[in-house]
Amino acid sequence: MASRRIDIHTHAMSEAVMGALASRGFAPTGGYKISVRWTPEAALAYMDRQGIAAQVVSMPMAFAGSDDPQFGTRLCRMINEGNAELIAKHPDRFGAFASLPADGPDEALVELAYALDELRLDGVVLTSNVRGHYFGDPFFEPVLAELERRQVPVFVHPVDSPCIEVLGFGRPSSIVEFPFDTARNITNGLYTGFFQRLPRLQLILAHCGGALPTLGWRIGEHTVMGRGPHDADIDPAHVAQVLRGLYYETALAGSRNSLLPTLEVTTADHILFGTDWPAAPEPTVVRNIANLTSFDAFTATQLHAVARDNALRLFPRFA
Repeated sequence: MASRRIDIHTHAMSEAVMGALASRGFAPTGGYKISVRWTPEAALAYMDRQGIAAQVVSMPMAFAGSDDPQFGTRLCRMINEGNAELIAKHPDRFGAFASLPADGPDEALVELAYALDELRLDGVVLTSNVRGHYFGDPFFEPVLAELERRQVPVFVHPVDSPCIEVLGFGRPSSIVEFPFDTARNITNGLYTGFFQRLPRLQLILAHCGGALPTLGWRIGEHTVMGRGPHDADIDPAHVAQVLRGLYYETALAGSRNSLLPTLEVTTADHILFGTDWPAAPEPTVVRNIANLTSFDAFTATQLHAVARDNALRLFPRFA
């Protein structure tokens, strides 16, 4: 396992993209400073140090501009074409989740088709909310329906909630707000019938789903205790089935605190390896890997599958 990991949670932050973001006042790091300057060479060296055979990179933000309607479309095209060039130079070492503009479903569908059909990227990254729209909201359902039709992996990465100025207490959102927003997103999808309408989506949740696994039974039980007046007709069995079918990755979530609840809602074959580098500094990655590799609820075979084989079912070209 130690030399063949597939890291499905890592961020390619090219100088051109970061410059474009800075010019618009975007802060893609959840409120803390990244100390490592990303380059392909730095990424390859990091991968070699940490026994990572391949990375599937992403840039998880909801890109839109109120005063410049084309900003999100231009930036996503820049990100996706840059990632395609990266893959062309290092096809065995890199894959990429396509970024989609957040201006609306029409713009997103155009970029989705270009990124998957022309650039041949490996999947799509979506954020835990898109400008306040969560799973189950009509805003992006056409995009999610197309992703279900195509059966491509969708990486769901957390971002700030619309109420972050109240909820964040001025601290980095990654501490607790990111994990909560992932749980909020999936819960809204469950209660609005989203997973009844689109049951075949291949969703990968960052950070082992954040707070979601810990709340799994509670979310299911509340379907019989009381729902909203417009909620779908769901029951605990539906909630359990959905949570069992999701994929969960281990960036900042390789400890027993995260893995034990995750194994209560799914099985080891739905857990994937991730690091969140360079947003997560390398010493943190090392500690997280140590937690993961010493987790005694995995057999050696299961641990190998988490590190590599589970990802190969979703990204078979890395085989």
